[in-house]
Amino acid sequence: MALGPRLDLRQSQSLVMTPQLQQAIKLLALSNLELETFIGQALEANPLLEAGDIRADDAPLQPLEEFPSEPGADSVAEGESALDIDLSAIDRDRDTGDGDWGDGDWGGSLSAGGPGEDGPSIDERGAAGGLSLTDHLHTQIGAVAADAREALIAAALIDLIDDAGYVTASLSEAADMLGVPLAEVERALALVQSLDPTGVGARTLAECLALQAKEADRYDPCIARLIDNLDLLARGEIARLRRMCDVDEDDFADMLAELRSYDPKPGLAFDSAGEAAIAPDILLSPAPKGDGWDIQLNEATLPRAVVNRAYYVELRGGCTDKQSRAWLSEQLTEANWLIKALDQRARTILKVAAEIVKQQDGFFRRGVSELRPLTLRTVADAIEMHESTVSRVTSNKYIACPRGTFELKYFFTSGVASADGEGASSEAVKAAIRELIDAEDPRKILSDDTLVTMLKDRGFDLARRTVAKYREAMGIGSSVQRRRAKKLANLRG
Repeated sequence: MALGPRLDLRQSQSLVMTPQLQQAIKLLALSNLELETFIGQALEANPLLEAGDIRADDAPLQPLEEFPSEPGADSVAEGESALDIDLSAIDRDRDTGDGDWGDGDWGGSLSAGGPGEDGPSIDERGAAGGLSLTDHLHTQIGAVAADAREALIAAALIDLIDDAGYVTASLSEAADMLGVPLAEVERALALVQSLDPTGVGARTLAECLALQAKEADRYDPCIARLIDNLDLLARGEIARLRRMCDVDEDDFADMLAELRSYDPKPGLAFDSAGEAAIAPDILLSPAPKGDGWDIQLNEATLPRAVVNRAYYVELRGGCTDKQSRAWLSEQLTEANWLIKALDQRARTILKVAAEIVKQQDGFFRRGVSELRPLTLRTVADAIEMHESTVSRVTSNKYIACPRGTFELKYFFTSGVASADGEGASSEAVKAAIRELIDAEDPRKILSDDTLVTMLKDRGFDLARRTVAKYREAMGIGSSVQRRRAKKLANLRG
């Protein structure tokens, strides 16, 4: 067989992601607040787009109501189906933005205004705009510093204080960083520790409590020994600690009460980061008639873009060359596509949220004890969409219901065996464990084995290690730790 160059023609087909589809995928994962930023950028880039006000007479979306009918079946007009992305229809060699999304991520519930309110309620507003700890300390330096040099060193130390109020670097490191003698840094630290709030600028918990005891004029030798031996207190060696302090039981109980009144993290009283309020993307309320639910997007935070047709006509009249007309046509196409993509995004979110509410109806009516195990695949199969689409829709989205505001990911939980054979949500199991521990007798602390037996009586079939894992995940100590803590709490009595 002879070797030589030759020319072949081959024809093949492949499905790739268009720029429009890539942008549609991006829109699905954005929350309403993030979408507002995205649309703001689009308004700047496209002269034909302008921000529009949502009006009840022209809103294309209607609430989905009256379960258990087909969620969203009547709300999607012909040719306007919800957006779904099938991984089999794209070129996986391209950057699609896909990732592995867990089903168990969840956000804690927050207080929220009910549906129909303009944005979150006053209970949900954080302390944004409040004075931070650093700013609060800086405003006090000028009045107490002996000179400008001491003020500068103290200001540098303040910048090394974390949100809890503790200095995060050693004094020798601060001295080397500032190029000043260690003695000057020590004097500046003493100055910082004299500022409000009391206890700020400490390097250890013991030093923080000692500063507050001195401020309260309670720093006697007995309190000093107690603070210096906090490790014994943590281990519950009360008798040994009381002998070291050389006090009787009543005095020791008073000392513990005094210690408990101090703030171990004085800096947390100030809002350094400015907690962002949670603005729900979806509003859920009981239907006025029947046993169903009304679901709608939060129009207070949902941005809207419209095409300025009059401006388009004006520009088209001034386009005399082919290049200008092509540019104007491209801008109109992009504007129309964006509006359609936003409408598809809204319908997709409503469709997914409606199925979640249908699957977790017991939670919305009776609480976390009725939370069922749920996976992305279950929702995707029910609404005939791909798993990745559901994952994107539930990412960074919050739903406000009569029970509070929850991230959509919260409703996707793993399951454990139950007596009825249907399984129970891990969140429901955690709620049951917390309820049992909160109600336990201080004189008869429940062990993990006892919890297993009591949970089995409630229909939860769990192993001891599973109970221990859930208990530790909730930050609840072991039976020994809880017995020690309750013993300390009862010393005053």
